[in-house]
Amino acid sequence: MSTVVFLGGGRITAAMLAGLRLGKSKHHLVVHDRNPSKLRNLKKQNAVAVEPDLKSAVKQADVLIVAVRPSSIRELLYSVGKMKGARLAISLAAGVPLRALSKLAGPPVKWARAMPSPVCRSGRGLTAVTFPRTLASADRKRVHDLFATFGQVVEIPESKFDAFTVTFSCSHGYHALATLARAAQEAGLDRRTALLASAHALGDGIVTWREGKHSLESLLQEAATPGGIAAATTTAMDAAGYGRVVRQGVAAGLRRARMNAGK
Repeated sequence: MSTVVFLGGGRITAAMLAGLRLGKSKHHLVVHDRNPSKLRNLKKQNAVAVEPDLKSAVKQADVLIVAVRPSSIRELLYSVGKMKGARLAISLAAGVPLRALSKLAGPPVKWARAMPSPVCRSGRGLTAVTFPRTLASADRKRVHDLFATFGQVVEIPESKFDAFTVTFSCSHGYHALATLARAAQEAGLDRRTALLASAHALGDGIVTWREGKHSLESLLQEAATPGGIAAATTTAMDAAGYGRVVRQGVAAGLRRARMNAGK
């Protein structure tokens, strides 16, 4: 049984721990964070081991999950100091490329990057992973298998990582749900019914596409009959700039990712 150590006890760590527990992971899980209250909560909620001392946490690790904000990566790796032994480290820091991680930590640390979704707590996560060309196939499999515990895993080139990160965030779904529900309330529905109707429109419709055999185009044609209410609604949304504002949002996310990388 290998020991997986999380450096950072924030929201994504909590979500991953819940997903690993749901998936009955056999790993020994340890969390380090500077905030004692975070460690107490994670230990209580997920029955994991906690280690308030950074270097003691790192010494235990077979696999390190670096789960801190991009702006904190440099400080964290500097505090860790020179790592002895060839450890496999996985960074969850959006926008920070492998070359920067390798430069900050130095050998013999072997790096990979992963971008899991908070939805992983439900076992329906989606995680992108990317590796340097030199990483051994056995280490790639270790990374893949860890994240496959709580959902689908896709391997993509690092050059596409920022675009994936911007696109796959569950915030899009939550934001769309909140926006559609508010519009429904303004149209006369109570909040509970507005949320139920909006959640069906977004969640159930998308699951039908994802788990079915029909193309997105055919489902759109089925749902939005020409001359009907749905067609009038979507046409008005497009005319108001729906596609334009989504593209603007994606572009803003990409700019932030490039700032994280220091590009």
